[in-house]
Amino acid sequence: MTASFDLAGLPGRPCTIAAALELVGERWSLLVVREVSLGNHRFSDIARGTGAPRDRLTARLNALVAAGVLERRQYSDSPPRSGYHLTASGRDLLPVLQALLQWGDRWTAEEPPVRLTHAPDGHEGHAVDAEWVCRTCREPVSASRVERVLTPAGRVLSGLPAEDDA
Repeated sequence: MTASFDLAGLPGRPCTIAAALELVGERWSLLVVREVSLGNHRFSDIARGTGAPRDRLTARLNALVAAGVLERRQYSDSPPRSGYHLTASGRDLLPVLQALLQWGDRWTAEEPPVRLTHAPDGHEGHAVDAEWVCRTCREPVSASRVERVLTPAGRVLSGLPAEDDA
């Protein structure tokens, strides 16, 4: 299951950023995704890693499962207990976490507590950066080279006809 939002019903400019923030814009949501991606699947481990109050954590876990970001997998029959695991949707949030980590390293900490590295065979660890890459040609893209194009759905949400008559 995946969450679906009525974009026109969201406040302000209707867009999928606003819809995404409805689901994961609350602090505990992304920290839960971080913890599960680090291998913490049990409630107690996620609670310890996030520092979230138990009632808030329960609400966030339920919302993330309902939205299809996480799935529950039973790991004990007696007593019945389940762990939380990322779905494809949840794994697609990892670059978001990487970009937040990179921004936080630059703007919020004198000395970051962790660094992401890539260590190919025979090489010392290389720093890993979040960046925009073209899906087709795999070329790195800068913000100045990105064009915003309204889709038919975006045109309708903006009060325009679905198809451009030009």
